[in-house]
Amino acid sequence: MIKKKDSPRLLFSLSGILTLLACLPELALIWTALQGNSDIWGHLLRYVLPPTLVDTTILLLGVGLLTILIGTGSAWLVTAYQFRGRAFLDWALLLPLAVPTYIIAYSYIDILHPIGPVQTVLGAWFGWETQPWWFPNIRSVWGCIFLLSFVLYPYVYLSTRAMFLMQSASLIEVARSLGLKPNQVFLRVAIPLARPAIAVGASLALMETINDIGATEFLGVKTLTLSIYSTWINQSDLASAAQIAIFMLIIITLLVIVERLGRRKQRYMNSAQRSRLMPAQHVTGSKAWLFLGLGLIPICIGFLIPISHLLVESYKRLQYAGFSDYLLQASINTLSLASIATVITIFIGFLIVSAARFTQNTWFSRISSLGYAIPGTVLAIGLMLSLGKIDHAVADFLEFKLGIHTGLLFLGTTFTLIYAYCVRFLAIAIGGIESGYNRIHGVFDDAARNLGQNRFSILWRVHLPLLRPAIISAALLIFVDCMKELPATLLLRPLNMETLATQLYAEAARGTYEDGAIAALLIVLVGLIPVILLAKMGKNIQQQK
Repeated sequence: MIKKKDSPRLLFSLSGILTLLACLPELALIWTALQGNSDIWGHLLRYVLPPTLVDTTILLLGVGLLTILIGTGSAWLVTAYQFRGRAFLDWALLLPLAVPTYIIAYSYIDILHPIGPVQTVLGAWFGWETQPWWFPNIRSVWGCIFLLSFVLYPYVYLSTRAMFLMQSASLIEVARSLGLKPNQVFLRVAIPLARPAIAVGASLALMETINDIGATEFLGVKTLTLSIYSTWINQSDLASAAQIAIFMLIIITLLVIVERLGRRKQRYMNSAQRSRLMPAQHVTGSKAWLFLGLGLIPICIGFLIPISHLLVESYKRLQYAGFSDYLLQASINTLSLASIATVITIFIGFLIVSAARFTQNTWFSRISSLGYAIPGTVLAIGLMLSLGKIDHAVADFLEFKLGIHTGLLFLGTTFTLIYAYCVRFLAIAIGGIESGYNRIHGVFDDAARNLGQNRFSILWRVHLPLLRPAIISAALLIFVDCMKELPATLLLRPLNMETLATQLYAEAARGTYEDGAIAALLIVLVGLIPVILLAKMGKNIQQQK
């Protein structure tokens, strides 16, 4: 093993600097809160936060409960029972994960529009001239809860399914021998054992919910995230937006604590359960068809219906106007930004994790991973505050000391946007590379050192080739997330620069939904990449079982 005296100080110092840069937005926000203006807080507490907190709380509670219900029920369905179509459901239940929250809102607003396909057909059948009072209003907090839950439940499904696959058969058999029925076994044995996994999945789903800006705005729900955006953009009040962001940081901190505690308990449960695993119960006849139908409901609502609508609308748009120049430019911008950010993020993640491996100190990698939990709007506020100070300091120094007038060097450029992507998705790079390093035994390092290789040579000639699969997987995930990211892109992009996500947002804001269908379809198709990877990983787990 590598001795402590051989600790790579250069790599460790570089890792520390990169971690500090990754934490710069959060530090700027905390400093702003400590220097907070009491007049701003008084205004926020009287007029802004009360209705916003009510909507945010209702949304989080609703999405949390519904994602747990859908995700846990689906996970139990495909692990506890064997029926025709179960293998299809096993991976197809992941498909809604490819649909960003703002795209499912965009799709269903168009589908359920008064002149949309649903009301047009129903009006022709029943002779409606106006929308009946009982027709569901998707533009509400309840509609938002419904739609977000059907694209975020895979987070609960993934973690809970993995836990169900590892549950011991002896526990289930003992419960059945005591006279418990299948539904009682599920509620009284399986659910309590899976609670850590459910907490992890629900926490991730709630983090995505609080990060959303497109769906909540389209559906008329005033959340903390939307309040930050409107306070900053519409009222040009960055100080108030920063104070609201502090509230979001508190909520996110609580969710991160729940998620980390859940993962710790989940690891303990997995390590403790090494006995014979739970066999699936064979189901046939009408009950099998019922189970298949139940499993298809979230797939249809969360993926098949919106993707079918986008395909139809995209075909109509291409037939009418072709692939427009502005959409081509938005695609080029999206691919360029995502590619650059992916390369930089992977490089930074590799350095931080490698330093942690050599020094046996994981503090930097843990702190750097916190950015993934920070909503894009909060991250954008933090970057505006921190880079704004740096920008003005550099500009003043160059002007007064050297007589060079440069203006702002960072804000309003692609540098800031790429910086935001790197901070936001650095956790994916660190997590992926760490999982790869866990498969590389220390004997490889010892052998290379005995052959006269230094640390950087070991990184380049030993670690990097062995880490290639993990790096490629992490890079794909980062690339897709950069393409899908809306809040940070919307707030930090340079003037007159559009990506696919912001182009879609602009079309939806104008009400020209059909013009944004192609951009939405491209984002969803690219979003299928991580779903395919997750499905492949799930298949490997099944084979190991």
